[in-house]
Amino acid sequence: RRCCRISVADLRIDRDRLVEWASRAIGTPSFTGSEQAMAELVAQTFADLGLQVQWQQVEEGRANVLGTRPGVGGGPSLMFNGHMDTSYSGREAWLAHVPGFQPSAFVEDGRLYGLGISNMKGALACYVEAMRALDDAGVRLRGDVLVAAVCGEIEKAQWADAQGAEFRGYAAGTRHLVTHGGVADMCILGEPTESKVVLGHFGSLWLRISTQGHFIHTAFSEGKRDLNSILRMREVLDAVLEWIPEWEDDPLKRIYVWFDA
Repeated sequence: RRCCRISVADLRIDRDRLVEWASRAIGTPSFTGSEQAMAELVAQTFADLGLQVQWQQVEEGRANVLGTRPGVGGGPSLMFNGHMDTSYSGREAWLAHVPGFQPSAFVEDGRLYGLGISNMKGALACYVEAMRALDDAGVRLRGDVLVAAVCGEIEKAQWADAQGAEFRGYAAGTRHLVTHGGVADMCILGEPTESKVVLGHFGSLWLRISTQGHFIHTAFSEGKRDLNSILRMREVLDAVLEWIPEWEDDPLKRIYVWFDA
């Protein structure tokens, strides 16, 4: 088996194999809070690939899976990280009849569709196929290659009556991962970014913005609209809209900001 020196020509991506596993992932529902079945699929896949498998039970019904392909030594470690949970369950009233948002894969015009494929089961499938391609090429790298499939990433958070595992997203799984041995020298995150390379994300910031105003019946609001708390919120929104282009133009300062107004 050759060590370390590889080129693109050495690696062969099996399209059918890639689509087959991605379709299995689509067909394994994993809405935030219910990722266990998807974790079991990933764990079995990693075991079949001969990876060292670490199962991390984050909480009941939710787990991380970390697969490690050991290197021969002398090189930095690389992690591929991806979340298993999906933004939607497909049961939502506005999605129940939309084929692309159901846990059933189909190919149309050379594209694979199904629940969670873009965010981000497609990337997980690519990680798996990359490991298979390395094996097929008989290549051993100097550094370890790790593939982390984590639960609880989607932008959900517990607030007021929104309680339960389905609201424990936002890097819950990755926080557990890195505090239980899942670390590497470098990490690639295959999130959908419109094919743009983003060098880093610097966390998230949750803000609750409130405006105050007088209690005024709409029939008597003429001349007092500047005291209307809803209309005053527009001043805040205008400032946010003015700030967004500056934020978008500097990826090194990029931070996810969510407003609950």
